[in-house]
Amino acid sequence: MTFPRPFALGIAAILYGAMALSANPSDAGAIGPSDRAALEAMRAGDMRKLVFHDTPRAQMTESFQDGAGRTVGLADFSGKVVVLNIWATWCPPCRAEMPSLDRLAAKVKGDGIEIVALSTDRGGAAKVRGFFDEIGVKNLAIYADPSNRLARQAAVMGLPVTLILDREGREIARLTGDAHWDGADALAILRRISVMTRGAHTQGARLDTGTALADADPAGRLR
Repeated sequence: MTFPRPFALGIAAILYGAMALSANPSDAGAIGPSDRAALEAMRAGDMRKLVFHDTPRAQMTESFQDGAGRTVGLADFSGKVVVLNIWATWCPPCRAEMPSLDRLAAKVKGDGIEIVALSTDRGGAAKVRGFFDEIGVKNLAIYADPSNRLARQAAVMGLPVTLILDREGREIARLTGDAHWDGADALAILRRISVMTRGAHTQGARLDTGTALADADPAGRLR
């Protein structure tokens, strides 16, 4: 794991604590305790580092930029499970895991899962574009947070870190450090989350997990 340049770690911790306190305890999110236990039991390989939260964190509101310089936010991905990878080109483990995230993006198309690789490089989108061209990225869009605003709001202390967001944009799990993201272990967990939360965004309530899982194949893909 590589530690980034300092960016007010104390303030970040306070912000994240406040964000957790602001979550509505009565709204446990699309994934309940039994679902969370099932997901935790699926962890193997690099996914053993994936930590599920007892309750979802409040949606982060800080904006960032896409490859065309447009302002976007996590709300723009509402309705999808989001794999939010916060990284930088100067971070060796970040560079090492990026090809697996690119392959993951190709494998989960149509599964209701969005891969958002958010760079904290000061060089912004141009820096990311050069690196993506260098390693032959084909499936990831360019997103940049050169001011580190969202990274601070998420209380990121080191890079890389990957946040799993539910379809309402709330953080439900976090993995610190690099991982093999297109492996069978990661795919099974992500697809199971997608199945578990299917219908939660549009209906405002959790779809019955037993019914949802009956609609999935053994790898967790929706039929």
